[in-house]
Amino acid sequence: MVQGLFNTFLQIFEWVFEAIGTIIIIYGGLRAVAQIILQEISKRSYNLGDIRKELTNKILFGLEFYIVVAVFGTMRDPSMQDLSILGVIVLIRTVLGYFLNKEIEEYKFD
Repeated sequence: MVQGLFNTFLQIFEWVFEAIGTIIIIYGGLRAVAQIILQEISKRSYNLGDIRKELTNKILFGLEFYIVVAVFGTMRDPSMQDLSILGVIVLIRTVLGYFLNKEIEEYKFD
Protein backbone atom coordinates (compact mmCIF):
# COMPACT_ATOMS: atom_id res chain seq x y z
CA MET A 1 0.00 0.00 0.00
CA VAL A 2 2.67 2.50 1.05
CA GLN A 3 4.99 1.42 -1.80
CA GLY A 4 2.19 1.87 -4.34
CA LEU A 5 1.38 5.31 -2.97
CA PHE A 6 5.06 6.26 -3.05
CA ASN A 7 5.36 5.11 -6.69
CA THR A 8 2.26 7.09 -7.65
CA PHE A 9 3.64 10.16 -5.87
CA LEU A 10 6.98 9.87 -7.70
CA GLN A 11 5.26 9.32 -11.04
CA ILE A 12 3.21 12.49 -10.60
CA PHE A 13 6.39 14.44 -9.83
CA GLU A 14 8.05 12.91 -12.90
CA TRP A 15 5.24 14.22 -15.10
CA VAL A 16 5.34 17.65 -13.46
CA PHE A 17 9.12 18.05 -13.75
CA GLU A 18 9.13 16.73 -17.31
CA ALA A 19 6.44 19.26 -18.24
CA ILE A 20 8.36 22.08 -16.53
CA GLY A 21 11.58 21.18 -18.36
CA THR A 22 9.77 21.00 -21.68
CA ILE A 23 8.01 24.32 -21.09
CA ILE A 24 11.30 26.04 -20.20
CA ILE A 25 13.01 24.77 -23.36
CA ILE A 26 10.06 25.70 -25.59
CA TYR A 27 9.79 29.10 -23.91
CA GLY A 28 13.50 29.76 -24.52
CA GLY A 29 13.16 28.85 -28.19
CA LEU A 30 10.05 30.94 -28.73
CA ARG A 31 11.58 33.88 -26.89
CA ALA A 32 14.74 33.74 -29.01
CA VAL A 33 12.72 33.62 -32.22
CA ALA A 34 10.49 36.48 -31.05
CA GLN A 35 13.51 38.64 -30.15
CA ILE A 36 15.09 38.10 -33.54
CA ILE A 37 11.87 38.78 -35.43
CA LEU A 38 11.03 41.92 -33.43
CA GLN A 39 14.50 43.33 -33.85
CA GLU A 40 14.51 42.53 -37.57
CA ILE A 41 11.14 44.21 -38.01
CA SER A 42 12.22 47.30 -36.10
CA LYS A 43 15.50 47.37 -38.10
CA ARG A 44 17.49 47.73 -34.89
CA SER A 45 20.87 46.13 -34.57
CA TYR A 46 21.06 43.28 -32.10
CA ASN A 47 23.62 40.99 -30.64
CA LEU A 48 22.94 37.43 -31.73
CA GLY A 49 25.38 36.21 -29.08
CA ASP A 50 23.19 37.56 -26.27
CA ILE A 51 20.10 35.89 -27.69
CA ARG A 52 22.03 32.66 -28.13
CA LYS A 53 23.29 32.80 -24.53
CA GLU A 54 19.76 33.20 -23.23
CA LEU A 55 18.55 30.28 -25.35
CA THR A 56 21.45 28.11 -24.23
CA ASN A 57 20.77 28.92 -20.59
CA LYS A 58 17.11 27.94 -21.01
CA ILE A 59 18.09 24.67 -22.69
CA LEU A 60 20.55 23.80 -19.94
CA PHE A 61 18.05 24.70 -17.23
CA GLY A 62 15.36 22.58 -18.91
CA LEU A 63 17.77 19.65 -19.09
CA GLU A 64 18.28 19.88 -15.33
CA PHE A 65 14.60 19.04 -14.91
CA TYR A 66 15.02 15.99 -17.14
CA ILE A 67 17.78 14.77 -14.83
CA VAL A 68 15.36 15.09 -11.90
CA VAL A 69 12.82 13.04 -13.88
CA ALA A 70 15.43 10.33 -14.45
CA VAL A 71 16.31 10.29 -10.74
CA PHE A 72 12.63 9.94 -9.79
CA GLY A 73 12.22 7.13 -12.31
CA THR A 74 15.21 5.33 -10.85
CA MET A 75 13.87 5.77 -7.32
CA ARG A 76 10.53 4.36 -8.40
CA ASP A 77 11.99 1.31 -10.14
CA PRO A 78 15.67 0.88 -9.22
CA SER A 79 16.90 -1.67 -11.74
CA MET A 80 20.35 -1.83 -13.31
CA GLN A 81 18.86 -0.72 -16.62
CA ASP A 82 17.35 2.39 -15.00
CA LEU A 83 20.62 3.19 -13.24
CA SER A 84 22.43 2.86 -16.56
CA ILE A 85 19.92 5.15 -18.26
CA LEU A 86 20.32 7.70 -15.46
CA GLY A 87 24.09 7.58 -15.83
CA VAL A 88 23.88 8.10 -19.58
CA ILE A 89 21.44 11.02 -19.18
CA VAL A 90 23.70 12.73 -16.65
CA LEU A 91 26.73 12.13 -18.88
CA ILE A 92 24.97 13.53 -21.96
CA ARG A 93 23.76 16.56 -20.01
CA THR A 94 27.25 17.19 -18.64
CA VAL A 95 28.87 16.94 -22.07
CA LEU A 96 26.18 19.14 -23.64
CA GLY A 97 26.54 21.72 -20.90
CA TYR A 98 30.31 21.76 -21.23
CA PHE A 99 30.31 22.26 -24.98
CA LEU A 100 27.47 24.79 -24.99
CA ASN A 101 29.24 26.86 -22.33
CA LYS A 102 32.53 26.56 -24.17
CA GLU A 103 30.90 27.69 -27.40
CA ILE A 104 29.39 30.72 -25.68
CA GLU A 105 32.72 31.71 -24.14
CA GLU A 106 34.87 31.17 -27.24
CA TYR A 107 32.72 32.57 -30.01
CA LYS A 108 31.33 36.04 -30.28
CA PHE A 109 28.41 36.39 -32.61
CA ASP A 110 27.53 39.65 -34.34
